[in-house]
Amino acid sequence: MTVARIPLSLLDLAPVAQGQEVAAAFAHMGQLAQLADALGYHRYWLAEHHNMPGVASAATSVLIGHLAGLTRRIRVGAGGIMLPNHSPLQVAEQFGTLASLYPGRIDLGLGRAPGTDHATVRALRRYQDQADGFPHDVQELLHYLEPVQPGQSVQAVPGGGIGDGLPVWLLGSSTFGARLAAQLGLPYAFASHFAPDQLEAALALYRSQFRPSARLASPYVVVAMNVVAADTTAQARYLFSSLQQLFVNLQRGAAGKVPAPVDDIDQVWLPHERAGVERALAISAVGDCGQVASAMAAVVQQLQPDELMITANIHDPDARLRSFELAMQAWRSLS
Repeated sequence: MTVARIPLSLLDLAPVAQGQEVAAAFAHMGQLAQLADALGYHRYWLAEHHNMPGVASAATSVLIGHLAGLTRRIRVGAGGIMLPNHSPLQVAEQFGTLASLYPGRIDLGLGRAPGTDHATVRALRRYQDQADGFPHDVQELLHYLEPVQPGQSVQAVPGGGIGDGLPVWLLGSSTFGARLAAQLGLPYAFASHFAPDQLEAALALYRSQFRPSARLASPYVVVAMNVVAADTTAQARYLFSSLQQLFVNLQRGAAGKVPAPVDDIDQVWLPHERAGVERALAISAVGDCGQVASAMAAVVQQLQPDELMITANIHDPDARLRSFELAMQAWRSLS
């Protein structure tokens, strides 16, 4: 496989940095989407999270519409919509609307987790046991996107009959989603940028059990990884410390905005916290352009994905833009 012949895509959470307001985070998100569009990234996905001060992508479908309007070529979508938080009909209507407004540019990725804590799940008026009905909800949603049948009592308007005009993906961080995606014949994206433990097992299961469908003839896998690139290795490691601190704070139950980077991360974490963070962020590339290129190539050669999706939580918006610019430069150097 020639590495750079597969698409390179971008995952965003509309991160809110310490000292920054949400409006500024959205302005930066728009700049990043336009840069990604110009640089040749294949798709720009946003992920649904709730009750997280450092993540502003809660109203995911609203932001997708906003970014699609700001860009010209790049695919824009959800990576993903956490289906237990929503009714399948509402999701079909929202994304049917988006796909009608921006034909050929909208993706719908579906996840099983609530994307939040238990108290917020209750506030969303959906409950944790809804996750047990996820396979049924996925199939119900797919039904709403198929051609409307005579006498069909409930239709997605818009959405009904949109079919291939709205690609539907399953997302996961375990073998559960891989098995379901294989059974339904849907493309599969693995959240290896924060939960890589079952990555290889999930990909093997998906590929071995895949059943062709009207939507997809053969398995299609996206692997996600963190990429923090800078002009020097030292600068990249400094920038990466913001993400490391975020994961330390999550272990401590103190989720907040994206923290400023630190010179010495060892002054922040305890040994057991370091082990947990390094395990969660194992699929990462941090360094200058050459180092990032080598790390990305190693992931692709090991896992053989059909597409690579990168993400970066960086405190400084300008450094974040520069990181994605260097990442694409590194990617193209591999062709």
